[in-house]
Amino acid sequence: MPGKVAKIGNFSDWVGLFNEWRKEVGVNKDDVEAFHFDTLYGAIETGEIQFGAYKGRNKWENLRQIPTQQMRDALMNMIIYQGDTEFASVEQQRNLFETAPSEWDRRALTRVMIEEMRHGWQMCALLIDFFGSSGKVEAQKMLERRAFENKRLLGTFNVDVDNWLDFFTYTDFVDRDGKFQLQMLKYSSFAPLGRSTSYMLREEAFHMGTGNDGLRRVVEAGVIPRWLMQKYLNKWISSSFDLFGTDHSSSAHWAYVWGIKGRYDEMQNDKAADLDDLNDYSRHLYRQEVAGLVERLNTFLEPGEKKFYTPDIRFNRNIGQWTGKKYHCETGEPLDDRSYERHCKENLPSAKDKELLLDIIRNEKKWIMEKVGARDPLSTIGEPRRSAINI
Repeated sequence: MPGKVAKIGNFSDWVGLFNEWRKEVGVNKDDVEAFHFDTLYGAIETGEIQFGAYKGRNKWENLRQIPTQQMRDALMNMIIYQGDTEFASVEQQRNLFETAPSEWDRRALTRVMIEEMRHGWQMCALLIDFFGSSGKVEAQKMLERRAFENKRLLGTFNVDVDNWLDFFTYTDFVDRDGKFQLQMLKYSSFAPLGRSTSYMLREEAFHMGTGNDGLRRVVEAGVIPRWLMQKYLNKWISSSFDLFGTDHSSSAHWAYVWGIKGRYDEMQNDKAADLDDLNDYSRHLYRQEVAGLVERLNTFLEPGEKKFYTPDIRFNRNIGQWTGKKYHCETGEPLDDRSYERHCKENLPSAKDKELLLDIIRNEKKWIMEKVGARDPLSTIGEPRRSAINI
């Protein structure tokens, strides 16, 4: 598909490109091909804008109602970035089918991929239905970029997820960032976006649950060394911190003023928003939630075994005020250049670590606990699920 010049005139044209994309990236397995993709909208709490300069006015149902072109452009940009991450995650995980530890896990992976594809579909439907020729161009470009060619918009989504420990850690923590982003967009002054993310949040719950329970099963099996698992926690949690964006972001500032994107805890937070600190505020809320999950993992360790920890928010950062700064992963203490280089080698997965992990996965059949008594993941796809907020 990359390099094709065909233009889309309507959503049906885009669906044709979507079907080609599934085949080209190698994820059009039987269960995927059989799934009926659709554009789905859930409920929103209120038809009134809930924060920002337009608070109390009716939410906007189309672009003509949005007061300025600058606001429309900002809204479209957020939809583009959200959709890009959805298709990217499918590309990142495309090679995991053949190494699934069980049939349940393979079908769980299939469901995760189907729902991520549908989320990308949903964002492209918004672009095509509401944003005219510009939206159509962006929806087409969404299917032309490739994670494995390092062309996705955010760096985290260009990294291969090529083993199942990667997958479980990614779905627990990177998808959790996705939950945060969708929850903030759920309050959007653009009603079709809010209705879209409301439904997407319910689907996202399964992804996070799959990752969280997968990590629990790995810890309980006790085969993969704790220190090796910690390196993968460090890898994906620090990368997820970056996904909240730059500190002191003018884009986040104006998105809040315009009512396009709220705070994660908007409906429970009665304090005035600090418009200069919105991204970092969300980042710290995310870290608090993640720290609780890591502590829960510790309850499955053997007595006396060293505990897992949540990496310091300043470690291994590539976006924001800590970009390129050198801090200890666990303690947060500053490090000099030489110490930090050695520290990263000791606390992030290396090629040798990956080789060891793959050797364990290939040769140790009980590297993960069996999934007992669980329903077939694909039998419940599309069913309403509890809110993802507390998962």
